[in-house]
Amino acid sequence: MPCVQISTNVCLDGVDTDSIFDQATKAIARIIGRPEKFVMVILKGSVAISFEKTKEPAAFAEIISMGGITSEVKKKLIFELGTTLLEKLSVPRTRFFVKVFDTTMATKYAKL
Repeated sequence: MPCVQISTNVCLDGVDTDSIFDQATKAIARIIGRPEKFVMVILKGSVAISFEKTKEPAAFAEIISMGGITSEVKKKLIFELGTTLLEKLSVPRTRFFVKVFDTTMATKYAKL
């Protein structure tokens, strides 16, 4: 089950969060190759975030998946999520940080 957790310092009051959930779910499912019903999206707003010494709109996201993560998939995930945050929350791509983690790789290294 892929999961993306997005934290932003943008206040979500009055924001159409349904469209953010929808876009993120569709992008994750399409790019990783999993059914939408297995994608979890967590969105937290008004989180205290300082980036580049300012509190301008910024975001941090963590994407976790059991398999399906390659270098190309990472690039596509970051691009699509960055597009959603720019369009829906006005978070510039330069103020967005993402961590992508494949749990199968952790298991692989734990067995070594």
